[in-house]
Amino acid sequence: MKKRIAIIGSGISGLSAAAYAAAEGHSVHVFEKNAGPGGRARQFKTENGYTFDMGPSWYWMPDIIDNFFQDFGKHATDYFELISLDPQFEMVFSQDNVAIPRDYAQMKVLFEQIEPGAGSRLDEFMKAAKYKYEVGMRDFVNKPCYSWFEFMSPKIAGSALRLDLLSGFRNYVKKYFKNPKLISLMEFPVIFLGASPRKIPAMYSLMNYGGYALGTWYPKGGFFELVKAMKSVAEEQGAVFHFNQPVEAINCADGAVQTLLINGEEQAFDVVIASSDYHHTETLLAPSLRNYDEKYWAARTFAPSCLIYYLGFNEQIPNLKHHTLFFENDLDAHIDSIYVDKAWPEKPLFYACCPSQTDDAVAPEGHENIFLLMPLAMGVADDEPTRERYFLEMITRLEKHTRASNLLDKIDFKKSYCVSDFMQDYNAYGGNAYGLANTLSQTAVWKPAIKNKKLTNLFYTGQLTVPGPGVPPSIISGKIVASEVNKLNTYSYEKAV
Repeated sequence: MKKRIAIIGSGISGLSAAAYAAAEGHSVHVFEKNAGPGGRARQFKTENGYTFDMGPSWYWMPDIIDNFFQDFGKHATDYFELISLDPQFEMVFSQDNVAIPRDYAQMKVLFEQIEPGAGSRLDEFMKAAKYKYEVGMRDFVNKPCYSWFEFMSPKIAGSALRLDLLSGFRNYVKKYFKNPKLISLMEFPVIFLGASPRKIPAMYSLMNYGGYALGTWYPKGGFFELVKAMKSVAEEQGAVFHFNQPVEAINCADGAVQTLLINGEEQAFDVVIASSDYHHTETLLAPSLRNYDEKYWAARTFAPSCLIYYLGFNEQIPNLKHHTLFFENDLDAHIDSIYVDKAWPEKPLFYACCPSQTDDAVAPEGHENIFLLMPLAMGVADDEPTRERYFLEMITRLEKHTRASNLLDKIDFKKSYCVSDFMQDYNAYGGNAYGLANTLSQTAVWKPAIKNKKLTNLFYTGQLTVPGPGVPPSIISGKIVASEVNKLNTYSYEKAV
């Protein structure tokens, strides 16, 4: 039976859920508090000609992303052009730099040059990572995770040891490589999972395969092209989007959601899917109807927040790649500042994205578009003087790396974004940027549940529930929750009118 479905939030998981639910013939309405779609993957344009993606910038796992479009008889490239980056990125160390080539054979040569024997060990590592990727991203993550019994299929059970769920990622990497640069190169992808490589299960070497082996890509026009394409797919299925429409309350009776209060108006729905921040969504419910209390959330390990600067320069900057990682300082010290000290780092690492190196459309002719990002502890005070102090450090290191001079004098657009902005714009718990960390104790059924345990028709999707943080997992999360909604017995919203 067809249902009237409300989706709260138009981030990646909300877009995905909207498309899959609408494809089943349901009446789907997406309510977004901001002026446009995308959530953390929003985009903004400046009056002087710059186009900035506000969040995701690494287009990895292109096959998983394309699976979404294939489910609707399309391909990602029907909506935007994908450019394969070469080099994929450059990593800046204290003494020298390492650029990761697009071609895998060249990557093997690079590893061998850095550490004799590392080229063949890279083959071994990637062979195991490919297996984890194929099982993990096609079987393991596509579960609603109500129970461990979901993972009792012969394929998953037979793969348990090869998935290395109980091994730590850092120790796993050190079985293959000894050189500190190679260890950093292999550890970098799991930083997206929101915790120290010491805490991340070795299963997530699948990230290395999904990134390095399958390549790093860029959608021409910016990452927001993916958002626009997913919204188009959802609309083609019949989903309707409502912007500047914050959900202010979830009204319940008889063990079910009855109505949503949206901009002061009550509207009735059969089912509600919350792609909004999980913790925030539950604050819209009476405490007795929430899955988790405040102590639960305080005990979770969250991925970091971050300090971001969106910068326009009135001339092009030499010696800069599309993606550059500034790893001159100690990774563990920076991670400890996030999870142990919960303070601003003394010697930070940061990331620079320069899409205008690849795409002329994101900056005026002869100008440069740069996005600086520094991972940061949740909940820290992010006043403007503190932001500026770290901004100046990042600019100084950018100048040293590129051998450019007087970059401060060449800025013609500048905007910062930090902890309090994540709270304001996304209702993000503690100002987190990426969701829950993918530690072993927060894997699968140990993540916040995809369904409300006390209300029959309230579901959750996105980076705070299964399968976890990141763009491809969020796409999968939307598909999972839409499938679960489709299994529900009909609850007529007419009863609530």
